Amino acid sequence: MAHNYNTDAPHKFSRTLLKPSLLALAISSCFAGMALAQEQAKDAEADVKLERIEVTARRTIENLQEVPVAVTSIGAADLAERGIATVVELQQFSPNTTLQQSRGTNSTLTAFIRGVGQEDPLWGYEPGVGIYVDDIYVARPQGAVLDILNVERIEVLRGPQGTLYGKNTIGGAVKYVTKEMSGDTEFAVNVTAGSYKQGDVKLTGQIPLIDNQLYLGFGYANLQRDGYGNFLTSALAGQDGENYNKDLQAYRFTLEYRPSDAVFIRLNYDKTEDDSNAKGGYRLLPSLLTDAPVPDSVYDSYTSMPTWNTVDTEGVGLTINWDINDNWTFKSITSQRESYSKTNIDFDNTSLDIFDVPAIYDDEQFTQEF
Repeated sequence: MAHNYNTDAPHKFSRTLLKPSLLALAISSCFAGMALAQEQAKDAEADVKLERIEVTARRTIENLQEVPVAVTSIGAADLAERGIATVVELQQFSPNTTLQQSRGTNSTLTAFIRGVGQEDPLWGYEPGVGIYVDDIYVARPQGAVLDILNVERIEVLRGPQGTLYGKNTIGGAVKYVTKEMSGDTEFAVNVTAGSYKQGDVKLTGQIPLIDNQLYLGFGYANLQRDGYGNFLTSALAGQDGENYNKDLQAYRFTLEYRPSDAVFIRLNYDKTEDDSNAKGGYRLLPSLLTDAPVPDSVYDSYTSMPTWNTVDTEGVGLTINWDINDNWTFKSITSQRESYSKTNIDFDNTSLDIFDVPAIYDDEQFTQEF
């Protein structure tokens, strides 16, 4: 586009003068706009602030962002949203963490953190990852595959924790923290149905015995499911021995007493009865001794022993917490636990009666910490 200018036309200049009152109004409007923008920015910043997550990684309540320990903390809401049913599923959300069910039973835990753990679930192999339920140490992995029941959060502490947690925590620690009672009468039912005739029922609740002082809580879980696979050995086929089913019941009773704002006392009892059949062995290569081919399903097995097993765990714990003042707290943790596990282990996973080990684990523990 061409522009034509007439050089002979007289040039005119104009200017606009603002009165002092109008100038002051414009300046004040400018500052008001800036103040409004700053206020909106503050509101937006407040909306995106991270939620304060409290953990007890160092034996005291602290903000997760201020704890100089590698910690993964998953609360009850996240556990429910992600469908986490047992402790072993936490390895999906914690780096450098392996939590798996051991051979022979569904309730025995094999835990590794940063490559350090327990090579074998026997007494001769001390665990490298400590398991804690409300600060009570679980000395043996039998029964340590805990189902999520009335839990507030689960913390995974990565790296050596011996300074505050003692021996057997050189790899780290897994802390199962249950909910404290709110003081109201509550009752909840959770029912789950699924394939393979899965039927899970969980009941939890609490009752105030003395308002603002004494509360009784309870939890019960009944978890049932048919086996995923079959025994292919003729000697076991057709018998009442499903391969890898689930038959578990768990109980928990809690008594909490608050005589004052500074004193908290909790007495709890828990029991787990697991009669599930563990997963039978699956061979990656055909057996040269029996000419048995590789099963079509990883849940089918040629094992010569049925995978029947029993895991019974039971324990009583007493926790006393006294806030002496703003700087000092006294805490006592007393626990008595016992466990009995009977399991069958077929190391060769063939129909031959060789390398078959019926194993029994029986142990008791007493711990006292101040």
